[in-house]
Amino acid sequence: MEILLPCFLLFLSLFKQAYCTECSQYNAIFSFGNSYADTGNFVNLMKGVLPYDNFEHSPYGMTYFGYPTGRGSDGRLVIDFIALDLGLPLVPAYFSKGKDFKQGANFASIGSTALKLDYFRQRNITNVPPVDTSSSVQLGWFDQFKPSICNTTEACKAYFSKSLFIFGEFGGNDYNFVLSAGKSISEVKSYVPVVIDTIKGAAESLLKQGAMNIVLPGNLPTGCIPIILTIYASPNKTDYDRLGCLKRFNSIGFYHNGKLKEAVVQLQQKYPKAKISYADYYEPLIHFLQRPKHFGFTNGAPLRICCGGGGPYNYNLTATCGQPGVPACTYPSTYINWDGIHLTEAAYRIIATGWLKGPYAHPPILSGYHK
Repeated sequence: MEILLPCFLLFLSLFKQAYCTECSQYNAIFSFGNSYADTGNFVNLMKGVLPYDNFEHSPYGMTYFGYPTGRGSDGRLVIDFIALDLGLPLVPAYFSKGKDFKQGANFASIGSTALKLDYFRQRNITNVPPVDTSSSVQLGWFDQFKPSICNTTEACKAYFSKSLFIFGEFGGNDYNFVLSAGKSISEVKSYVPVVIDTIKGAAESLLKQGAMNIVLPGNLPTGCIPIILTIYASPNKTDYDRLGCLKRFNSIGFYHNGKLKEAVVQLQQKYPKAKISYADYYEPLIHFLQRPKHFGFTNGAPLRICCGGGGPYNYNLTATCGQPGVPACTYPSTYINWDGIHLTEAAYRIIATGWLKGPYAHPPILSGYHK
């Protein structure tokens, strides 16, 4: 058995490569976004800037890697599972050292916004990160990166036409920064059109550079995220839905996603030869909360997090995951949420499958290939 098992696993690997037609279609993956996609940029960018970076410390990375990698989870993210399922290596962070970027690069960074940080500062919203890693900055990094893989406009277009671009999630941090400045829900929603225009413009920029396969992820239901549930806890039970989520905060993501879907349709009509998909974070999280045991989340409290320092949701603003003495649960795969903001590897795995095959992407990544 000790000899046969490795041989059998090798056979399965070769079988997948031989029969997965999509796996050989993409030569690379290029990723942009925030902490839901960052595979290590933030920890590299913040060295010497932040006195203490939680993401550099255990128990981050405990499930798969066995050590912190800069990912906001106990293990792999959606982008990791997509890469593996397409037969490509994990997408390396652009600011990591000694990495091979021939099959893609990840420009996402924790805390990133769609809008430039100056846009917020000009509106007296000053509680923003010390370093601007917004979507336009990430596109700038991409422009700096391009000469390393293609030398001419035509060569780049040919290369990018066979690459998968995942642009987002963007918008969640934009709205959170506005919220934390004391703005009302209606004021937050007033930022949605400009955020959507920014995302749409960025997608068009990539399409004009040759991209033919783009995924645009939407926002999560913020009212179901433990940090929001903790900070904005309400004594009024009518503020919560039957899942225990804050309805008014969920309305932000719902509104954003509706507008993003409209933008995707507009892009599809303008660029009919390209494949442009809307990818959903909102619905899967709602589904997890509705039927947690069905998805394997058996800890008994769907909104309670795995790694935290106490409180109703195990989220404590003064004792967050990665800080000394803050413990993680024994079995992260039985939890939906990892640290009060980000999801567990188990949750990301299900979402990734839903993006690849449906029902959480429209159209799913594996539903067809444009070249």
